[in-house]
Amino acid sequence: MRFAITHPLVTHPYHPDLVTGAGITAVATAAEAAGFGGFGFTDHPAPSQRWLDGGGHDALDPFVAMGFAAACTTTLRLIPNIVVLPYRNPFVVAKAGATLDVLSGGRFTLAVGAGYLKSEFAALGVDHAERNDLFDEALDVIRAVWTADDVTFEGRHFSARGVTSHPRPVSDPHPPIWIGGNSRGARQRVADRGDGWCPFPAPPVVAKTARTVVLDTPERLAEAIDDLRRRLDAAGRDPSSVDIAFSCPTGGDPATDAFDAAAHLEGLAELERLGVTWVQVGLPGDSVHHAVETIQRYGTEVIQTH
Repeated sequence: MRFAITHPLVTHPYHPDLVTGAGITAVATAAEAAGFGGFGFTDHPAPSQRWLDGGGHDALDPFVAMGFAAACTTTLRLIPNIVVLPYRNPFVVAKAGATLDVLSGGRFTLAVGAGYLKSEFAALGVDHAERNDLFDEALDVIRAVWTADDVTFEGRHFSARGVTSHPRPVSDPHPPIWIGGNSRGARQRVADRGDGWCPFPAPPVVAKTARTVVLDTPERLAEAIDDLRRRLDAAGRDPSSVDIAFSCPTGGDPATDAFDAAAHLEGLAELERLGVTWVQVGLPGDSVHHAVETIQRYGTEVIQTH
């Protein structure tokens, strides 16, 4: 089991130190030193004020920010949380991902989702109703242009003829592609096209807002993982070759004094038994200092003990 964090831009407004080069460097290097395996950023290029006022959060461009983090680390994987594929032409995503993989020495994982914020789709000129078709199309294009030359593809809104995009990623055969989403459809995409599944905890209120499936108990997670394994078996794929990322609420918030590391380790053991291979750890967004302190504590009390 490995551990990952997302840079803690978790509020609006954000703490200003979190969007400085020094702040990103401090969080990324602390994570690497503490034994974390992954670090990423969210993807919200055009959020609405209404969404921000209703509990949303600000964001940096994930590719630019991960490139900055790559330059100050040596082992940390760059794992966005997550890239909304329909927002961009897939050849642009493929180029950004290949560049990041090359410059980081093969440390990039493309974690992607179909998106849900209708206002953000509208601001970017993308039809929200097409998002699933655009998502599947993008997965096919990205994999093709990362692994072949002279790629021809007739998209819903583009016509590519004989595209060759170099430099290719250095990861062999290409950077892992993790697919987000809690639905059966998302798990089928993993079976068909993915190297990992990264759902997110979603009690009923969150699931309604994000237009996704409720996923809020170990029992529901176990059922979903069993469903994924059946789909992988049907596709002739080895379930053990596919990563599963989730979070572990057991033991409370690592940023608080009430955090119970022993209970948390028990929760991690249960997730590991279910088949989870990566755990996403939440960080406080009130200051760089508090985020780094939480990273160091988690590294000492959990990662070094696990």
